Amino acid sequence: MYEFVYRKPDSLPDALKLLSSDPEAKALAGGMTFIPVLKQRLARPSMLVDLAGLGLSSIRVAGGKVTIGAMTTHATVAGSAEVKKAIPALAALAGGIGDKEVRHRGTIGGSLANDDPTACYPSAVLALGATIRTNKRTIAADDYFQGMFTTALEPDELITEVEFPIPEKAAYMKFPNPASRYAIVGVFVAKGPAGVRVAVTGAGQDGVFRHKAMEEALGKSFSAAAIANVPTAAEGLNGDIHASPEYRAHLVGVMARRAVAAAG
Repeated sequence: MYEFVYRKPDSLPDALKLLSSDPEAKALAGGMTFIPVLKQRLARPSMLVDLAGLGLSSIRVAGGKVTIGAMTTHATVAGSAEVKKAIPALAALAGGIGDKEVRHRGTIGGSLANDDPTACYPSAVLALGATIRTNKRTIAADDYFQGMFTTALEPDELITEVEFPIPEKAAYMKFPNPASRYAIVGVFVAKGPAGVRVAVTGAGQDGVFRHKAMEEALGKSFSAAAIANVPTAAEGLNGDIHASPEYRAHLVGVMARRAVAAAG
């Protein structure tokens, strides 16, 4: 780990001021991805701006929506009675991220800002048609994810909260890496105000994506049988020591059918 200056501001304006004062400064949320990167000397920021003191940890349910502050930990989302009642699939997803230590440090905003192609939260955001709010604007889920580790966020922009419409039904199923619990393939299925949406994480080379063919089939009949013969092309999917593109394509179908069955 290289030497850096550590700052912990107590307001969002102060954090933004620090980040804008130094082009080599980086924001620190939960640090579950960034700290290992620093330890391996794969990054050399001049300053780390800790976002923990900005008051961005919160959960609100109102107007048919669940709004979660960017610094809310996975464990808080998983244990929230409000989230369990409004969107139980989201609470279940958060409860399956990493291990206990990761869930008590990692944050929803940090996960979405990092946009790891195997992370779980992007599938929920995309399938539920969520809105990402920042210090500058609101960004629709369909516009936010732009490729592997790439989002619509600008250099002077921080996520402040994420707003999820409450669906009629939803479920998330994943085939996890047995060590890291990252999704080798994860599928989030939702039927809500925006219709039926199916989002796949862990499989695509460019990160999370919507499965339009499954959405069309489920829009006609929301049942596992309706997507039993809907194919997923292996082209454009990840291949590594854990699973080939062809196996991931197969898993997409399996996880999607399980998610639809769980959603009821």
